[in-house]
Amino acid sequence: MQSQITILGSGTCVPSLVRNPCSFMMKTGGKNLLFDCGPGIMRRLLEIDVSIFDISYLFLSHFHPDHSGELAAFLFALKYPAPSAQKRPLTIVAGQGFRSFFERLKTVYGNWIVLPHGMFTVVELDTQQADRRALSSFTVSSMPVAHRPESLAYRIVDAEGKTLVYSGDTDVCDGLTAIAADADLMICESAFPDDQKVEGHLTPALAGKIAQAADVKRLVLTHFYPACENADIENQCRSTYNGKVVLARDLMTLTL
Repeated sequence: MQSQITILGSGTCVPSLVRNPCSFMMKTGGKNLLFDCGPGIMRRLLEIDVSIFDISYLFLSHFHPDHSGELAAFLFALKYPAPSAQKRPLTIVAGQGFRSFFERLKTVYGNWIVLPHGMFTVVELDTQQADRRALSSFTVSSMPVAHRPESLAYRIVDAEGKTLVYSGDTDVCDGLTAIAADADLMICESAFPDDQKVEGHLTPALAGKIAQAADVKRLVLTHFYPACENADIENQCRSTYNGKVVLARDLMTLTL
């Protein structure tokens, strides 16, 4: 069965009625993988008829609030005694430093965000070099990218051998091109138009250049700040990339 991706958020920290902070869910091998957990993501999951109890893996690209701000509420909600829900263990995958980040969260929320024994696992991936793990019916590889010390891009290979790459937030860096090599689908941040480049983020032409160099088959641009709404993002990307370009919007569904 083909893996399915649903965009839960295509926006940023800037409040919007149409774009949640950047996030998506991947359904593969009978597991639901959630990528980033900013404000409003639990509600977006309900809109696609997915319960928080249905999530098996949560991947964090980094710890900025628009990517992790709903984590405490997510964990707190998992403690709700919902008798009709089939509770499953949650594995959080993140860069080195997550355990320390979580301990600091616990100094604020205490046991309200601590799940029962056997229901919560943390996998910290290397933030200095490439890392790779086999998890359930898929494999995950990661690569440090140019945004925060803990920032990672992820590469998921499903049971059919199809490849999804998620950039997280990043500036131009060799690691992103390397991890995106020959990807079937790349979900890549494109935060600002080409003429409004901001340090630590990509523009459409830069995202396209990386995807072209990596021979990505299909490129999904996301993480749009408001300035993108009045720019021709697709044409800017096509100036450097000749593959298929998709502009993410909330609740959009794609197959891998």
